[in-house]
Amino acid sequence: MICPEPDDDAMEDHLSEHPARDQREHELTTRFRKQIWSPFLAAVKQFQMAQPGDRIAVCMSGGKDSLLLAKCMQTLKKYSKVPFEVVYLSMDPGYSPENRARVLKAAGSLGITPEVFNTDIYEVVDGVASSPCHVCAAMRRGYLYKEAAKRGCNKIALGHHRDDAAETILLSILYGGQFKAMLPRLPSANYEGMELVRPLYYVRERAVLNWLASTGINTITCACRVTRSEDGGKRARVKRLLMELEEEQPNIIDNIIASSENVNLATLISYKDGQDARPVTLLDRLGGAMADENQVDRLF
Repeated sequence: MICPEPDDDAMEDHLSEHPARDQREHELTTRFRKQIWSPFLAAVKQFQMAQPGDRIAVCMSGGKDSLLLAKCMQTLKKYSKVPFEVVYLSMDPGYSPENRARVLKAAGSLGITPEVFNTDIYEVVDGVASSPCHVCAAMRRGYLYKEAAKRGCNKIALGHHRDDAAETILLSILYGGQFKAMLPRLPSANYEGMELVRPLYYVRERAVLNWLASTGINTITCACRVTRSEDGGKRARVKRLLMELEEEQPNIIDNIIASSENVNLATLISYKDGQDARPVTLLDRLGGAMADENQVDRLF
């Protein structure tokens, strides 16, 4: 599905006038209105990501995606008539002093001073041989939920964009043997009352890159051993594959994500509703029982 066009008149009803408007806000809402601001508003509105009374922890890693997310949320908070609060969090997973300073400088260029907390994620993940990125992501999310909850937040906002969502679907199929999508909003399994939202869900990565180039801000990329490796890991390989496919099929990203929105359960051999749920098989749906293996051997 292509990003739905927001109703500009309706959206304006939720934005208030404000006398002070900085240059970055102006660029975001005018020059990058079609590429970023409108898709951002569409996702926030469609999936009800910012509701009255929310206190949202915007997670800043110092990378391009989280910086753009922070600027979008900062601008939305400033002009929105919806009463919600924003807290800016930055997790240090084990950065060098130089990288930590770059993270804070990049945030400062947006007029933001995030609350920083330390973890030993890089040290732990460095000893993980199998699926280190999965372990790293799970640990990061756990720490972010914990720190956000300490500050009275009920949501954490992450900077995943539309390309990330498409890559995740392919990663789960090619390397995980399952079909899983990156959802724009989901409840926490371990922290009651907490949710994760992805307001950049409709924004393409190339738009993020265009915005970053216009700002002159220096960012950091993930500094773990996987991204420092020669090929950058599985996600980087999938990203390169999608770039090649997009040259042949321009709407490949939208089509991949649409596959998660148009699932026909009748065409699947089996599926389950939840991680620990019992699979519903084709024979279950046909009204039959799975034949005993010995019986099958005798018959055939």
